[in-house]
Amino acid sequence: MNATFKLTTALPLCLLLASCSNPSQSSQSSSTSENNAATTSQASTQAPVLRVAAAANLATVLPIVIDAYQSTHNQAQDNASKDKPNPNPKIEVTYASSGKLFAQINSGAPYDLFLSADQDFPAKYAMQHPLNNPAAKPFTYARGQLALYSSNHDLSAVKTLDKASLQRLFITEPINSIGAIKSHIKTDIKISLANPELAPYGASAKAFLQQQGVYDSLSDHKQLIQAENIGQAFQYAHTATTDYGFVALSQLISAQVQPSKYRILDTKSYPAILQDGIVVSDNPQATDFSQYLQSKTAQNLFAKAGYLPVNSH
Repeated sequence: MNATFKLTTALPLCLLLASCSNPSQSSQSSSTSENNAATTSQASTQAPVLRVAAAANLATVLPIVIDAYQSTHNQAQDNASKDKPNPNPKIEVTYASSGKLFAQINSGAPYDLFLSADQDFPAKYAMQHPLNNPAAKPFTYARGQLALYSSNHDLSAVKTLDKASLQRLFITEPINSIGAIKSHIKTDIKISLANPELAPYGASAKAFLQQQGVYDSLSDHKQLIQAENIGQAFQYAHTATTDYGFVALSQLISAQVQPSKYRILDTKSYPAILQDGIVVSDNPQATDFSQYLQSKTAQNLFAKAGYLPVNSH
C-alpha cells in the first residue's frame, strides 16, 4: 500500500512539472520561428544585384543613366504599397571591349545584361545560346559617334576630315616640320585607335581610314597604335602618348575637351556604330533596366552625352 501511495502521489507532481516546462519550450520555439521569419523578411528586402557587362565607351554616360534609373525606381517605390517592398537594385558594371566581354560571358561569367558597342556580339550570343533566355532578343540602345582628337594639336583649321586633310595632318606636315628638316629625320605621327578585332569603334575607325585611302600607308609605317578598347585609345591621345586618337565623341564631351582639339567624323564616312544589348540571365531586373535604356528619358541622356538618337518609347 505504501508503494502504491508513493507512485500515486509522485505521478501528479511529474505531470505538474512537465506542464510548467512546456510554456517555456513553446515560447522558445515561437521566438526562434519569429527570428527566422525576421531573417527571411530581411533577406527578401535586401537590394538585389544586377551585374552589367558594358562596352568601354559607356564608362562616362552609363553611371548617369543608372542614377536616373535608380531615382525613378525610388520614386515608384515610394508610391508602392509598404506591404510589398521592392528594394532598389544594386548595379555592378564591368567595362571592357565588347569582344572581351563576349568571351567572358561565353566562358560563364555571371553577368545579367550585356551592353555591346556593336550589334554583332549580341546577335552572336542570341544565336549561340537560344535556350538560356528564349524571350531575350538584342535591342538597340545607342548610336555612337567617332571623332579625331589631339591634346597637343589645334584642329580648328580643319574643316572636313578627308584624304587631303588626313594626308596633311599625318604625313605632309610632320615631314616638313622645321625639326625634321634640320635633323633629316622623318617624324612619324602616332595615331591610336581601339583594336578593330575587339572594339567596334576601332573597326569603324579602320574602315574610315581605308575609305580615305590612308590606312595601308599608316599601317606600313607603324604609325597606328592599337589600344585594347576605346577607353585606352582615348587615354593615349589625352595624355599625348599618341599625337592623335580616334575616340568616341561621348568621351570628349565628358572630359570637357575644347572643340578646337577634335573634329567629329561625318557619320556617312564610316559604318554606323549601332550599339545593341541583350539580357543574358533570368534576372527580371535585367529586363526592366534594358527597357529603361530604350525609354525617352534614357535616350535624352545618351543624346546629351554625344550619342545619336535611336528609336525610343
